[in-house]
Amino acid sequence: MSPPDIMWPKKTRELHSNHFISTIWNDFKFRDDDIVISTYGKAGTTWTQQIVGQLIFNGAEDVPVNELSPWLDLRVPPPEIKLPLIEAQTHRRFVKTHLPVDALVYSPKAKYIYIGRDGRDVLWSMYNHHANANDAFYEAMNETPGLVGEKLERVTSDVRTYFNTWVERDGYPFWSFWENVSSWWAIRHLPNIHFMHFEAMKRDMEGEIRRLAAFLDIEIDEARWPAIVEHCSFDYMKKHADKSAPLGGALWEGGASTFINKGTNGRWRDVLSAEECARYEALARDKLGEECAHWLMTGEGLDIARSA
Repeated sequence: MSPPDIMWPKKTRELHSNHFISTIWNDFKFRDDDIVISTYGKAGTTWTQQIVGQLIFNGAEDVPVNELSPWLDLRVPPPEIKLPLIEAQTHRRFVKTHLPVDALVYSPKAKYIYIGRDGRDVLWSMYNHHANANDAFYEAMNETPGLVGEKLERVTSDVRTYFNTWVERDGYPFWSFWENVSSWWAIRHLPNIHFMHFEAMKRDMEGEIRRLAAFLDIEIDEARWPAIVEHCSFDYMKKHADKSAPLGGALWEGGASTFINKGTNGRWRDVLSAEECARYEALARDKLGEECAHWLMTGEGLDIARSA
């Protein structure tokens, strides 16, 4: 398929909530080498931002990815503050989003990275994120201008109940999980998108970094490779969490080290029953199809055929 024949995704709607302001994409001025990092949330977004930051800045110490790589469609700070700051950046830009494809502007100029993770692992991380949010977090989400829809409620349940509510109400109290995953999966064949998976990153981080660098057309300086690998490790990120957690972790009890939590998978195995797991897995197959559901659960089986 030649580039002129590609059917690029079109924005078809706006999505606003206590978190989202999708209209910001309408005013974002793309550059030819922009990078957009996308996940549902709690699927390895910050880890991937750290990797991209290390590739761009050649293994530099203490790269402040939380300042350099903003969540573009988060309501706060408002677009009139956020957009000029991004426009002023002179390095290769890398922003993140948690929107489904049809609620953002998809540009042929940019390179897109989508990271998947088993929904059960996503939820366990999301619970930590939500349950440890402090008053400043709720003020930012609920009391700032531009709120659309319901306010975000505080966590009052245990993680098992939280998980079952999230499954039954498709992403509640945040946004649709199945819609996000399926919308990005549907465009996996496009030449400017690269898929990663949290489990694959855990299994072979160095290989995943090299594959990502090739996709981004970044030539790795082998003399700096050990530093790049070290700075992308969980231990390094935990120790320097104030450089990667949003606002240096100011929105969570315990600060940045709470936001950079455990970096592990499978914590749900000792909590959920076999019936609860089977129900989740059946729903994943129903909502995503067999191939996507398998990839989401394992990080395996992604088969993308691209013609030149």
